[in-house]
Amino acid sequence: MDKGNLVENSVSSLVDALAQRLITKQWMAATAESCTGGGIAAALTDLVGSSAWFDAGFITYSNAAKQRMLGVSPEHFHESGPGAVSEAVVLEMSLGAVARSGADVSMAVSGVAGPGGGSAEKPVGTVWIAWCVEGKADAECFLFGGDRAQIRYATICAALQGLVNRVDALA
Repeated sequence: MDKGNLVENSVSSLVDALAQRLITKQWMAATAESCTGGGIAAALTDLVGSSAWFDAGFITYSNAAKQRMLGVSPEHFHESGPGAVSEAVVLEMSLGAVARSGADVSMAVSGVAGPGGGSAEKPVGTVWIAWCVEGKADAECFLFGGDRAQIRYATICAALQGLVNRVDALA
């Protein structure tokens, strides 16, 4: 089996697992994506019947879009603010995705996928992911290795796995 099929199987297995859990709970999901550019929503909608549990995907690549579409506070983007790649921003993104859709749960991602854009504080591969479940959001910071495609893929997998874990923790 080639590497492409292994990659697809990993994502599709996570999507299948998430779909089963959401269907059981009769929940809808939403995504709020920056560095993945809609990759999570694309993975979710690759599964036939996803309209039963996937409501909306927000691709908010610019800071202005994060503010306008998800209600992220403009203070985060000022010189003294934490910036787009931060816990504060992804928490607001995940809460905003639920608030501005018909979803019960969400995943939000913002990161530095590279090859440029990194800094000493936030090197290439730095990604913040947040999940909102039952009105409460939490976030984790990751540092993924590899090129742009590998970082984006790892982000998609981590976001999906994180939501599966959080839904499982409620059982």
